[in-house]
Amino acid sequence: MSLGSGAKTATLGQIGGVPVLILKEGTSRTAGKEALRANIMAARAVAEILKTSLGPKGMDKMLVDSLGDITITNDGATILKEMDVQHPAAKMMVEISKAQDDEVGDGTTTAVVLAGELLKQAEALLDKNIHPAVINNGFKKAATKAEEILRRISLPVDINDDETLKKVAMTSISGKVVSVAAEHLANLAVKAVKQIMEERDGKYIADIDQIQIIKRKGGSILDTALVYGVVLDKEVVHPGMPKRVEKAKIALLDCPLEVEKTEIDAEIRITDPEQMKAFLEEEERILRKMVDKIRSVGANVVFCQKGIDDVAQHFLAKYGILAARRIKKSDMEKLVRATGGKIVTNIEDLTENDLGYAELVEQRKIAEEKMIFVEGCKNPKSVSILIRGGLERFVDEAERSLKDALHVVADVIKEPRILAGGGAPELEVSKELKEYAVSVGGREQLAIEAFANALEVIPRTLAENAGLDPIEILTELRALHADPKNVWYGVDVYEGKPKDMLKENVLEPLIVKLNAIKTAVEEASFILRIDDIVAAAKTEAGKEKGKTSSEEKSESEFE
Repeated sequence: MSLGSGAKTATLGQIGGVPVLILKEGTSRTAGKEALRANIMAARAVAEILKTSLGPKGMDKMLVDSLGDITITNDGATILKEMDVQHPAAKMMVEISKAQDDEVGDGTTTAVVLAGELLKQAEALLDKNIHPAVINNGFKKAATKAEEILRRISLPVDINDDETLKKVAMTSISGKVVSVAAEHLANLAVKAVKQIMEERDGKYIADIDQIQIIKRKGGSILDTALVYGVVLDKEVVHPGMPKRVEKAKIALLDCPLEVEKTEIDAEIRITDPEQMKAFLEEEERILRKMVDKIRSVGANVVFCQKGIDDVAQHFLAKYGILAARRIKKSDMEKLVRATGGKIVTNIEDLTENDLGYAELVEQRKIAEEKMIFVEGCKNPKSVSILIRGGLERFVDEAERSLKDALHVVADVIKEPRILAGGGAPELEVSKELKEYAVSVGGREQLAIEAFANALEVIPRTLAENAGLDPIEILTELRALHADPKNVWYGVDVYEGKPKDMLKENVLEPLIVKLNAIKTAVEEASFILRIDDIVAAAKTEAGKEKGKTSSEEKSESEFE
């Protein structure tokens, strides 16, 4: 059989001296251990890129896209999203970071670094001729046991304990560029999440989508503020309208304040100026009737999802009604949750009961842009955070950090259990897994021990990124964890020695750690199951750039 990456045409044996072709010309195939190692190497390369950004002392990455736009961050999900990864196995690593981010909103770097270390340990086992299926089984048993251990050692939290929630948020923000304002941002995150959380079937749920984040360059990060309501990136439609309305009764319309065109085309011939005048007067009468209807129900603010005619604007201004048009559907939904109003699709159906309420609706100028603030709502289930900062990239990073903080607080509210950070839970799980491995025995014992060793990558990387001696730190930590009283000892990157991270207030949601381990194991298992890579030939587009088929193929092998 002649099959391999060295030949342009792949054949499957010969019948009477005639080769049987099964793959297109230019297709490359890598099989067996070679394919497995290529995938492991690509996945580990991605993990190595993220490794240096783990923890409070992690470094930032500067990412420049094809248009020259710059992103500076140490957020794992953002780094991988902005990187133009080509290798299919490396792309899978990007996917697990996205899955982690979508599910729990934090812990993406941990998940990717752990997946890379699991593959490194698996590679050592492959060298000992242990089959990938055995490694996978061992990893799955270890992951199940790890979840059991983490749940057992985790600590319950009262969701009304704002101080603990604040510590969880601050842990998430520490190490980011905005950590100088960690306490301020953590306070905002806790207040915002507590405001929008709801009870469903005896459980509390906090939908982060109901927290609107608006960025505006200028001012200081400490000027970042929580608005108990909605901020609209719109301005009042008519200069004659009031720019500030107190005790606002708000009409939310999903219908145009315009005379709509008919669905059928018709031609009307006007022979007399009086007829034209009658047309214009009738249009004005219809618009006046619409505005009178709004006025009659007591509304003094109108937010319209569609357009507002100039004549309607005039009448609204005349009656002292503040109005904004072409409001986004998502913003309209937030206004409903914030003000308690109802969206009306036919103006004739508008009643006083449909109106929302806010203490204040005001147009303000923020960083050269006019915005409408709807605030002072009674019990808003949608709130806004206005982020300020000197540099545009600083504001972008502040948004990413704040989103992480919001997510971890929401995670604790969803499942009110926490762990200490600093690598302490990983070391405790690693210790117990090594004891568990002995009871399993056989070749799977080696895979479980490999899993236990892989978990130590988190405290080791935290130490390395802080410029500490990882071997010395790990040795001390292992000795401490031998005593059951020292469950929460981890790496204190500021003082450079092991400390009780629970006393240091370094807290993480249990759900984030569980999800990171689960996604890392899934990714490692997925890659270990691949023993054949068949890469199709490049498209004609590649050849048009002056590349030969063999050059493309060699590039494909290199990737």
